[in-house]
Amino acid sequence: MKDLERGLLRASNIVIRKCLAVKPGEKVVVVTDEPCRAVGVSIWTALRKRNDAMLIEMIPRKIHGEEPPSIVADAIIKSDVFIIPTSHSLTHTQARINANRNGARGATLPGITVEMMLRTLNADYKRIERLTKRVGRIMDNAVRARVESDNGTRLELELNKRKCCLDTGIVTKKGGFSNLPAGEAYIAPIEDRSKGSIVVDGSFAPIGAVAEPVYIEVKKGKITGLKGNRLMSTIFGKYGKSEKTLCEFGIGTNYRAKITGNVLEDEKVLGTIHVAFGNNLAFGGKNKAGIHLDAVIRRPSVWLDEKLIIRKGKFLI
Repeated sequence: MKDLERGLLRASNIVIRKCLAVKPGEKVVVVTDEPCRAVGVSIWTALRKRNDAMLIEMIPRKIHGEEPPSIVADAIIKSDVFIIPTSHSLTHTQARINANRNGARGATLPGITVEMMLRTLNADYKRIERLTKRVGRIMDNAVRARVESDNGTRLELELNKRKCCLDTGIVTKKGGFSNLPAGEAYIAPIEDRSKGSIVVDGSFAPIGAVAEPVYIEVKKGKITGLKGNRLMSTIFGKYGKSEKTLCEFGIGTNYRAKITGNVLEDEKVLGTIHVAFGNNLAFGGKNKAGIHLDAVIRRPSVWLDEKLIIRKGKFLI
């Protein structure tokens, strides 16, 4: 147990010192819940040596993207730095967006496990940053993206005039934000222009790793058909057009990440792509929705305009 505690503290110090560069005297808040308590307490314990940090444990949210209690949102917005290891993601909530707009910098760690913390937070984030920036520069200038896979994915997206976001894990500037573990370049496609077939063979929030592929048809940016998983059909059946809108296209750049069934890590796996459905207001989109659910595709081939940048999961840039 002592070795585990020491390993968690080492990883926590990487979050605090290398990723977020927390300074003595800054107001820091850690928000966690029962499933992620071990990680949250470890980060808070490491922080106590340099800051009078606050630890808040809230009741777990029911789904990714659900807003936290108002008292939690208030604490985040008044902080200099926030760190949020929770079982469901607060990444795409208005609470997180407002905190960054108010100048706080921070990271969310949705679904983080002790094993994932120990393995992925010891990556070379400067290496991840370099590749992520290369992908981002190409994506920023691209008008269209095309994705194909041997399993049957045939997807076209329009990116024109949308800004690529970089999740590098290095968050040192006021208002900065990242997921941890980090490693993706992502963008909000034009909401009503995506079309084609998506075969999800990696993982799908909130079901985790898929035992069998999930088949999704998209027309004019919205899900028009879904088969292969009853739970996902039921979830999307509860919502309207906004929640069924393809809102994100991302490319994984983390060489230490692997498919585990936890989308936080899965979407960062080197050479994978992911798409998401729901809210994208936090990264330049126009779709307001009550959820944000990611789907990961293994070993894709990806074209940005006519440039092939990934061939069957291997980077060519």
